[in-house]
Amino acid sequence: MRLLFLKAAFAVGFVLLLATIVVAGVTVRPFITDVSLRDYLSLTAFVVVLIAVLGLAMYFAVRWLPFRVLDRTLGELRDTQLDLAEQNKRLDAALMNMSQGLCMYDADGKLAIFNPRFAEIYGLPKEKVVPGMTTYNLMALLRDSGSAPDVDPQGTLAIRDSIYREGKGGAFVQRLTDGRSISVLYRPRPGGGFVVTFEDITERLAAEERIKHLAHYDVLTDLPNRITFYDRMESILRHLRRAEIVAVFSLDLDHFKTVNDTLGHPVGDRLLQAAADRMRSCVRDADMVARLGGDEFAIVQVPSEIGLNTNALAARLIEVVGAPYDIEGHQVVVGASVGIAVAPADGATPDTLMKNADLALYRAKADGGGAFRFFEVEMDVRMQARRTLELELRKAILKGEFDLHYQPIVDVKTGKITSCEALIRWSHPERGMIPPIDFIPIAEETGLIVPLGEWVLRHACTEAMRWPKDVIVAVNLSPAQFKNRNLVKTVIDVLTDCGLPAARLELEITELVLLQDNESALSILHELRNLGIKIAMDDFGTGYSSLGYLRSFPFDKIKIDQSFIRDLSSKEDSVAIVRAVVGLSSSLGITTTAEGVETKEQLARLTKEGCNEAQGYFFSPPRPAAEIEHILNETVRHEAVA
Repeated sequence: MRLLFLKAAFAVGFVLLLATIVVAGVTVRPFITDVSLRDYLSLTAFVVVLIAVLGLAMYFAVRWLPFRVLDRTLGELRDTQLDLAEQNKRLDAALMNMSQGLCMYDADGKLAIFNPRFAEIYGLPKEKVVPGMTTYNLMALLRDSGSAPDVDPQGTLAIRDSIYREGKGGAFVQRLTDGRSISVLYRPRPGGGFVVTFEDITERLAAEERIKHLAHYDVLTDLPNRITFYDRMESILRHLRRAEIVAVFSLDLDHFKTVNDTLGHPVGDRLLQAAADRMRSCVRDADMVARLGGDEFAIVQVPSEIGLNTNALAARLIEVVGAPYDIEGHQVVVGASVGIAVAPADGATPDTLMKNADLALYRAKADGGGAFRFFEVEMDVRMQARRTLELELRKAILKGEFDLHYQPIVDVKTGKITSCEALIRWSHPERGMIPPIDFIPIAEETGLIVPLGEWVLRHACTEAMRWPKDVIVAVNLSPAQFKNRNLVKTVIDVLTDCGLPAARLELEITELVLLQDNESALSILHELRNLGIKIAMDDFGTGYSSLGYLRSFPFDKIKIDQSFIRDLSSKEDSVAIVRAVVGLSSSLGITTTAEGVETKEQLARLTKEGCNEAQGYFFSPPRPAAEIEHILNETVRHEAVA
């Protein structure tokens, strides 16, 4: 009955509570009250919801969240493993493709990593090199391979001392039994152990040696060069004892330039090599032969117990070097000239000795070559005078201290002046008149002949404009002027500026012009001749190939050298030469002019042989421009009156 009542009460949202009232231990009566359940139900619902939320949170915290964290951690670990695998691939690729060999050792001195290049360098089977080997094991393997003859003293000990005792790296070069050189570089690793790299530097060292050799030796002849020669001389002079002497030779080949120009540079190079070998054969092992440049050589003859026989060495050099050569089918003949300076008498420094030896060589060549000369103090005096003259010549060109004189060239049949040769004169303000033979060679050697030659050409053409219109002016061209690419343009400009017809200009050249650069010179000559200018070969008969050049170029005139004219009355061979030249020229349609005619008998003989023209003191010495102009104009007036 009570249970039904309670269910009914819950159903309506409240409950009846029955309590007993007790007073002094005696139950008086029961007490009944009703209580609402709405608040209890709300609280209960809240508690239930809270417990459910907490339960779900605990479920996710305990079951779902750890798995998510674990998944993320596993993913990061997988990415790290992939990165490590990629780095390992790159490391393996780097190790496999290194040009250097590499060995990495751990803190216990055992091999941890190595690359195939290490085994290749030493010729080791790759299967015999394994991780875990000690340095001693590896060094023993290298010794057994026979490739490293002295590994342990240079390898193990050096690395052990540097790494384990001093804590620093180092390097050394290892020489293998097959001649190769290996650069070994070792460095300690953080935390213990060390890394060693091996590089084959054989080719690099060989290249460095070649470069070093080239810095001290001549490429063509493999003789010591100027630097090495001077160092050697300085060392010898520094250790020279009292009463000892040292001889320095300056040597060059006579007519080498002719060989080079006519037979070509390859033959010239072979000639230099052969000459260098002959010089080596003439000296002792202690002496030194050097090539200073071109065909210039030098020899230092050092003191010895048996003394110096300088004269004998010089004579032997001239004989041996001057003997004929057979080069590429060509029979080549050159001479040798030698200048000698002796220390300490002729100088105590390499520069002074070499300068004085050069002066002696200059004298030997001036005396005809094929000889040797010792230095004399007078040579230096003459050279100083020559240097002074060179400086004054440069100033003279700027100041205009030159004049032109003209020597007539006469037709032997009519006696009429056909042309006049321009000859330069230097009127020095202090020294007076300086003959051309004193300054023309200096001008040619220094290149001053180019501006000087242009001045002569311009003044000669200008003054020829005041002569009769049928008189030609002849101007000499130096071989040095043909090296100037503007020569043809210069001639054209001069003729244009002066107004002189090209047919009234005759340019005289010597055989040396064609010897120096045959093709280029002939090309220039053809250009000049095509302008209408006449071309004459001067000093004909004194060279080696004069007749040959008559076939290669149509000269307008040949001037027979005065040495043949001078001997006409005393030597029949001179008569024969003149007769042959005149006959050849006549058949080729070339005019012949005899130079240096001084007597009536010479003129008569030349006329008899059929020579066309003559020039010399018999007719007139070279005269100043004003005098020659007066003579030419007077001749025209006399002819007009007649």
